Amino acid sequence: MPIQLRRVYLDTIRERYLNAPKKAKKLILDEFCMNCGYSRKYAIRILNGKITPRSKKPGPEPVYDNSFVYHLHELWIAMNQICSKNMKAALPLWLPYYGKADARIEKLLVQVSPATIDRLLKPYKAGKVRGLSTTSPSLIKNKIPIQLLDSEITQAGFIEADTVAHCGESLHGKYINTLTMTDLMSGWTENRAVWSKEGEFIVNLIRDIERDLPFKLLGFACDNGTEFLNHDLHDYLVRRDEPVTFVRRRPYKKNDAAHVEQKNFTHVRQLFGYERLENPQFVRIMNEIYRTLWNPLLNFFTPNLKLIKKEREGAKLRKTYDKPKTPYQRLMESEKLNPKEKAELREKMKAKNPFYLKEQLESRLKIFSQLLEEEKRIQKLRGKTG
Repeated sequence: MPIQLRRVYLDTIRERYLNAPKKAKKLILDEFCMNCGYSRKYAIRILNGKITPRSKKPGPEPVYDNSFVYHLHELWIAMNQICSKNMKAALPLWLPYYGKADARIEKLLVQVSPATIDRLLKPYKAGKVRGLSTTSPSLIKNKIPIQLLDSEITQAGFIEADTVAHCGESLHGKYINTLTMTDLMSGWTENRAVWSKEGEFIVNLIRDIERDLPFKLLGFACDNGTEFLNHDLHDYLVRRDEPVTFVRRRPYKKNDAAHVEQKNFTHVRQLFGYERLENPQFVRIMNEIYRTLWNPLLNFFTPNLKLIKKEREGAKLRKTYDKPKTPYQRLMESEKLNPKEKAELREKMKAKNPFYLKEQLESRLKIFSQLLEEEKRIQKLRGKTG
C-alpha cells in the first residue's frame, strides 16, 4: 500500500482501535498488519500513538529525479536511442545545443554513468524486428578474391558495402533498396536509396557517395551478391589510374562484414523501418533525408564503439573496445588524413546543429510517413476495384 494511503488508513483505524475492547483490538490489529505489512509490535506502537510511521523511504534523496529522467529521455530520443556508452560520449557534444535544462540538470547529465543511463531508460526500451535477405550469388566472383579487409586497418578509405531491401514481408516484385557504405577505421557511413540493384545503378550510387566522402577511397569489400560482383563495378574500381582494392567476404559468413551489417539497423531500419517501399518516387525523398540530415547527424554527433581486439580465454571470448567517439572525431585524430581534408571537415562541423538536424529529420519523416500512408490507401482501393 502506498505511504499516502497508509496515512489515511491509519487516521481512520486509530480511533476505532483505541476505543475498542480487547478482543476487538486483536482483530483490528490483525487487519492493520495484513494491509500495511507491519510487524505486530511496530503496529501496536503506531496505533497507540507512541511513534509515527515513516513518511518516506529511508536514506538520502535520489540524485536522478523525474525531471532529470525527462531530459535524459528527451536526449536519448533525439540521439536515435543509441546505447548508454555511446550516449555518455555524445552528451558533451549535444548539450551546448540543447538549451532546455538548467545548470543542475546539465551537470548531472555530464556526470551520469552508462550503467545508470541503462537503468533509468529501461522502461522505454523495446524489442527489435528483423528483415529479409536478398543476396543472390554472382557469376564473376572468382575474379574477386576473398579477404578480411579489416585485419589491420589504420587508415580511412577502406570501405565495407551492403544493401538493405525495403521489401516488407515479401521479396516478390520490385521495391526500393538502400546502399550502405561504412569506413572501417572511423565508422563514417553513407547511405543512398536506389530503385534497382542492377550493377550500373549501384556503380552510380558508389560514384555519388565517393564524391561526398571526406577521404580517398582505397579499398572496397562486399558480400557475394550480384549487385556488387559484376563487371560494371569491377571495372569502375580496378580500371582507374589508382586502382581500389576490391575484395569480397566469405559466403554465408555475415560476421565477416560486421561493420556494415550492424549499420543496416542503426542507419537504415531505425530510420525507415521494415515497411515495403514500392514507389520509385520515394527514392528522391529518401536520398535527400540520407544525404542532408541523417548521415550528418550520425557522422558528426553520434559516437560509436570500435572493437580493438578479441582474446579467447578457454570457452570465453573477451572483447576490448575503445572509448566511444564519433566518426568525425576519429577522422580528426587520424594522422593519415591531410590538413586540407581536416580543414574541410572542421568547416562542415561548424555549420551543423544536432537539434536542428533532428527537428528537420522528424519533419521530413512525417511527410514521408503521410505519403506512404496515402500510397497504401491507393493500393488498397486498386485492390478492391481490381
